[in-house]
Amino acid sequence: MSIGKKVKMYMDFTKFRLSALVIISALSGYLFVGGTDGLEITWLLVGGFLVTAASNGSNQIWERELDILMKRTEKRPLPMGTMGVNEALITVALCLLPGLWMLYQLNIESMLLGLAAYVSYVFIYTPMKRISSWAVFVGAFPGAIPPMLGAVAYTDEFGLIPGVLFFVQFVWQFPHFWAIAWVVYDDYQLGGFSLLPSKSGRSKSSAYQIAAYSLALIPFSLLPWVMGWTSYWTLIIAGLCTAYFFFLSYKLLYTCDTKDARKLMFASFIILPILQFLYVFDRIPEKILEDLGNLAS
Repeated sequence: MSIGKKVKMYMDFTKFRLSALVIISALSGYLFVGGTDGLEITWLLVGGFLVTAASNGSNQIWERELDILMKRTEKRPLPMGTMGVNEALITVALCLLPGLWMLYQLNIESMLLGLAAYVSYVFIYTPMKRISSWAVFVGAFPGAIPPMLGAVAYTDEFGLIPGVLFFVQFVWQFPHFWAIAWVVYDDYQLGGFSLLPSKSGRSKSSAYQIAAYSLALIPFSLLPWVMGWTSYWTLIIAGLCTAYFFFLSYKLLYTCDTKDARKLMFASFIILPILQFLYVFDRIPEKILEDLGNLAS
């Protein structure tokens, strides 16, 4: 195998693009609370990327026999036979251990968050995907950790601000993942996954729950403004973005058409970084420092 193909194989195994998107969320949390140190940002980004890569790789090891059954995953390295299980396990270890060590350089809380995300994603969420649609609820916890991790990397403590950032991403997880599950529903069925919120699958019942969580995202996205950490720009921009996101989910409820689920899915990829970096650029440092100081005292 050429070097280029080998690199691509490892990128596919660790879901490189997804891992990169995850650490963007972590960076937004770090910057929001006032972090600016270049070395800390390096530890956060590289360490967070490696732990996420290890999680994605472990997921593929666990599901290697199921991936063969689905068109969207049949060409992953393990189903294709271009990577063996032993090599996959070594790759996971070479990502996980250095990644956790790098997060520990920030503080022990960051390392514990990274470890919690890895364990819950690999050993709870992944096997639960074939058992119950509640797997989405379970998976929303590790999925929402990155912005909290970024904030804790700077504050050295779990508090109100990291918690708010966590819950914004937590609520976003549901319409995001359910839109994906709607689009790839047939493929998921081949693998034995039933991850839409209703047993009826692509139905009004599932679409109703997607719309409900999309509606809930509106007030949750405004929490930084409500707490006084951001200005009225967050009220306007976040309000408009999440209102449009809800409109897309309502359209899916009205049509139950996969093309509308696809629109919602792509919108979910865009809206989260918009919200998170809106908070960063619109933040009121004095108010954030005051609230951090009050929590510390």
